[in-house]
Amino acid sequence: MALDGAIGTIPWTIKGELILNCNCTVFCPCVVSLGKHPPTEGHCQAWSGVRIDAGSYGDEDLSGLNVGLMLEIPGNMGRGNWKVAAYIDERATDAQYDALLNIFSGKARGNTGLFSMLVGEFLGAERAPVVFETVGNERRLMVGKVIQGAVIPVEGKGGEDIVVTNTEYWMGPDITVATATKGRVRAHGRVWDFDGRSAEICQIDWAGPKGT
Repeated sequence: MALDGAIGTIPWTIKGELILNCNCTVFCPCVVSLGKHPPTEGHCQAWSGVRIDAGSYGDEDLSGLNVGLMLEIPGNMGRGNWKVAAYIDERATDAQYDALLNIFSGKARGNTGLFSMLVGEFLGAERAPVVFETVGNERRLMVGKVIQGAVIPVEGKGGEDIVVTNTEYWMGPDITVATATKGRVRAHGRVWDFDGRSAEICQIDWAGPKGT
């Protein structure tokens, strides 16, 4: 069976793209400081979306599914005490739902294993219509009425995207600098609007349970 085995021992992989928009007024300092520098507002409020192009958990295929996240961090990212809510693609089977919840809670270890150390309060997980689409260079995330977001890369010289490369950031080594054209969150008593604020785009290649 796909999910046989103790959580944290089952091999998993996810390849795809992650987008994130937070309340930082300029590009998020966490990328380069690896969470040692405080967010520009002293605390972090963010939404994120993951598009899974190819992935598996044991022998359970995760390809084609999407995940939405809401994150709240009281200070430096690396000091923990995060609050997180997860929105799992409503198209997921029960086995896929459980697999994605294990991965994004950090229980499955690997690249997302740091969540198990840094998240102090898990606000809950639920099935939702999670739509992640790309229109031109704009990435859009729609999670029902909970999250309505869109981000675009910031152009550099010659019209090329500005990319911070070769980092040790947990998402991946290469982070595209972006800005939000829309950043609306209405969930768990939060009313956030982060249009024009910092955003990130990252091609992800995650695996577990090695590492954390």
